[in-house]
Amino acid sequence: MSLIPSFFGNRRSNIFDPFSLDTWDPFEGFPFSSAVANFPSSAGETSAVANARIDWKETPEAHLFKVDVPGLKKEEVKVEVEDGSILQISGERHKEQEEKNDKWHHIERSSGKFLRRFRLPENAKLEQVKAAMENGVLTVTVPKEEVKKPEVKAIDVSG
Repeated sequence: MSLIPSFFGNRRSNIFDPFSLDTWDPFEGFPFSSAVANFPSSAGETSAVANARIDWKETPEAHLFKVDVPGLKKEEVKVEVEDGSILQISGERHKEQEEKNDKWHHIERSSGKFLRRFRLPENAKLEQVKAAMENGVLTVTVPKEEVKKPEVKAIDVSG
């Protein structure tokens, strides 16, 4: 049952459950929609977990991505490099099994898929990407190529 009428088709909405709102993609259906958005062109493929919080920090040595994925196991998360320059982080949290005798009083934890994509800069060493998970935080490390300092050669001035 929807508490807010849906004007955009078959979207779920419930003002008391912020995770029930699907992401609306205003470019959905256009041929360039996947190039514009930082998530899949069909927002229906994702849910609240899709808004997995990600920090991207650049240090002199690497690009570091920290992703909040509480409650997920490392087997439920996938890190890929696509097309030689796109870092793709995805995963899925499964719905908890309901037993016949269970009586639910409140549900806030979301389930569903998430997918985030980032175009990496040219100096990224894609063959050396590493990922580790600890305490519900996935850390993806993308090392950077060393910046070669221009060689300076002194020229004697004759006089």
